[in-house]
Amino acid sequence: MPELSSRRRMLILAICCLSLLIVSLDTTALNVALPSMRRELHASVAGMQWTVDAYTLVLASLLMLGGSTADRIGRRKVFAAGLVLFTTGSLLCSLAPSLGWLVAFRMVQAAGGSMLNPVAMSIITNTFTDPRERARAIGVWGAVVGLSMATGPVVGGLLVDGIGWRSVFWVNLPVGLAALVLTLRYVPESRAPRARRPDPVGQVLVITLLGSLTYGIIEAPHAPALTVWLCGTVAAGSLLGLVRYELRRTEPLIDPRFFTSAPFSGAVVIAVCAFAALGGFLFLNTLYLQEVRGLSALDAGLHMLPMAALTFACAPVSGRLVGTRGPRLPLLVAGAAMGASALLFTGATSWADAANSDTLLFTSYVLFGLGFGMVNAPITNTAVSGMPRAQAGVAAAVASTSRQTGGTLGVAVTGAVLAGGLAAGHDFTDASRAAWWVLTACGAAVFLVGALTSGRWAAGTVARAGARVEGRAPHPLDR
Repeated sequence: MPELSSRRRMLILAICCLSLLIVSLDTTALNVALPSMRRELHASVAGMQWTVDAYTLVLASLLMLGGSTADRIGRRKVFAAGLVLFTTGSLLCSLAPSLGWLVAFRMVQAAGGSMLNPVAMSIITNTFTDPRERARAIGVWGAVVGLSMATGPVVGGLLVDGIGWRSVFWVNLPVGLAALVLTLRYVPESRAPRARRPDPVGQVLVITLLGSLTYGIIEAPHAPALTVWLCGTVAAGSLLGLVRYELRRTEPLIDPRFFTSAPFSGAVVIAVCAFAALGGFLFLNTLYLQEVRGLSALDAGLHMLPMAALTFACAPVSGRLVGTRGPRLPLLVAGAAMGASALLFTGATSWADAANSDTLLFTSYVLFGLGFGMVNAPITNTAVSGMPRAQAGVAAAVASTSRQTGGTLGVAVTGAVLAGGLAAGHDFTDASRAAWWVLTACGAAVFLVGALTSGRWAAGTVARAGARVEGRAPHPLDR
């Protein structure tokens, strides 16, 4: 890629952030629309889970394919194709006649989304080559997530109350078209110096792993025990097969050498835990505010505004901290704040139950927004730092896959726990208590893994991992 002016680099960053905005805005606005969709489409809790998880599942399954394909045939080309497919999928979702069609069209959306975020991050990584500039750019990227969280629930609430839930998908159309035009005009084409071969077997194993695991968790409260065990067996077998197969390939879909970097492996675990907490947090709160407290979609969105505002404010701060002091402090703050936020809903503190207290509800939202705003920049920066720039698309895709996998599992687990509690005759607050303990554990995991993988020992593994990826050093399993 030729040397670009500072103004051109910032324009490219803005274009990439537009793609993140429509993907993130779609998710946050959709959460507010879930109760309205549930009533109109006569869906169960599991049906609402599939509305969210069909998207994140396909997205997680195809992200690495999108990243590696972009490195091979051209990042701008794949990015533009993703914008076309995502915008088309959004239009189809707005026309869905039933829950089944809505889930199917959400999968079309996800196929387009898989070509957006990891490829955009790869474009940013290759545009901002200075480490400090890149960290700040990633901080801006994280702030866009906060912006979508701030505007998504409110915009979604306004649209749902004023027009109906189908209008939530209309927001993506003008933004997607604008991003497409700007991409074709201003984003230069780039690709990896050496094309990587496709890995269809690895791709099928990833899809089988995530699909069987998600189906088993979501359907666990209703499906026969044999079905759940079969899903678990297929998931375990797919994981084992994936690891063994990828270790033998010269150009794997997921390069096992990436994971010899402790910070990279930690970033993957942290991404899964943080986004599982986010997915579960939004899912439970949306149902609680509208179906238990009886709020409108707009009022529910306004209630969650403090969380979104803190995410928006803290994301660029986190990016600057990562650029100047490293990822350790943001990760520790993120884990502590997210864990404390979920803990308030468990009833384990000496305070009154957060579910019945506006003050504690507000406190929980502020804490979660603070934590989630801090976690994004260190995840992304750690995932791409220390890896060869030629592999930036794949490394960013692994991080994005981890995010979406976490979001999928968060909705699946919390929804399954909630459905099981409701089936047992508990009210919403008691039925969701165990789910909040799960989210508390996710926050604790972010704190502990962040502390373990951001120290001096972990930093020493980065250079060795980069050398192995480029073939300058042997993989430990090859000895």
